[in-house]
Amino acid sequence: MELQIDYGRDGLVIKVPESAAVLKMTESQPLSDEGKAIREALSNPIGKPPLSSLVDSATSVVITHSDITRATPNDRILPVLLQFLEEYGVRREKITLINALGTHRPQTPDEMRSLLGDYIYSHYRCIQHNAFDDSELVPVGRTSFGNEIRLNKTLLEANLKIFTGFIEPHFFAGFSGGPKAVLPALAGFESVYSNHGYKHISSPSATFTVTHGNPIWEEMRQAAEKVENTFLLNVTLDRSRRITGVFAGDVIPAHEEGCKFQKAKSVVKIEEPFDIVITSNSGYPLDQNLYQCVKGLSAAKRAVRKGGAILLAARCEDGLPSHGKYAALLEQGRTPEGILNMINKAGFISQDSWQVQVQAYVQQHADVFIYSEGLSDFQIRCAMMNPVRDINSAIKDLQKKYGKRICVIPEGPLVVVNQHS
Repeated sequence: MELQIDYGRDGLVIKVPESAAVLKMTESQPLSDEGKAIREALSNPIGKPPLSSLVDSATSVVITHSDITRATPNDRILPVLLQFLEEYGVRREKITLINALGTHRPQTPDEMRSLLGDYIYSHYRCIQHNAFDDSELVPVGRTSFGNEIRLNKTLLEANLKIFTGFIEPHFFAGFSGGPKAVLPALAGFESVYSNHGYKHISSPSATFTVTHGNPIWEEMRQAAEKVENTFLLNVTLDRSRRITGVFAGDVIPAHEEGCKFQKAKSVVKIEEPFDIVITSNSGYPLDQNLYQCVKGLSAAKRAVRKGGAILLAARCEDGLPSHGKYAALLEQGRTPEGILNMINKAGFISQDSWQVQVQAYVQQHADVFIYSEGLSDFQIRCAMMNPVRDINSAIKDLQKKYGKRICVIPEGPLVVVNQHS
């Protein structure tokens, strides 16, 4: 049978046996009027007074937004939010939008226009977080884990901080959105490195859909609680990036409501693991590079047997990428075991170590094959994976080696697979 999986900007049609299981999210009804739903959520927030009562003409407001690697519909959320604020007296010159990059690369002017729309980028103060610029970071104390937290100076100086984003399962933070808008999104690099450090990543609780008790999320929560006068505006999305729910108000309670809503749509149960899992990284923008695709691999690991095969299709138009330390760490470690030994050494700290750590866990569990028009065979092999050029022929070949039981996860890490206990 033919199936379309999320790949790049346009999707990819593959041929799989009729017996293949197809695991998908439960369909959500998109909101008929997104703007109206956002305004209603701002006026009736969870655990907070209406947003209109928190602002006036003297209020300085920082609005944070996701970067270009995320599917947040900034161009549809932010115009509604900005209009709402200005209706209730906030002056345009008192509003700053921050691209909450974490340790990701800054966006180009064209990418910023794509993220925000021409009008917002041209008529509002739009800046980008820099986790490596000490002059732009302010210490706010330590968490119960002993780690110092430094946060964006512009964020802390505002009278009101509004965190926007969307909620989806996250491979080690439980869910995106919520307190993740502070740490890692607006934190100093060392705060990100410690939060994403070896010990935290290796915790069994650092996984999809787990928040409370997950050391990574718990530290994110503590960091968010160090910021005063905050307001959350998170949404959930369907496969076509249409908004299915709006969750606004107090950062933690509003996020929890969104997580419950999304978990009910995302979790799929299976009786036993499969020989082969064919998956994606949910298409553009999440499959822009191989670094991000570790999320799809981690999701597939939950569905494949030990010693089985994962075949992931991802466009990777941004390559490995060339920025960050992901490729360098893979080259240094050379094998999954070598990577884990390297990053577990006392005193080791590096950007992107968390990503190669999770990738190593996946590769210790199953063999990984990559179909990508954006990567060369050499690049894929340097990442310790197996390149595929003809995906349909590869599926047939994998069956001969690994077995007949196949499942397809077209939406990649948006689907969380649990085995029946």
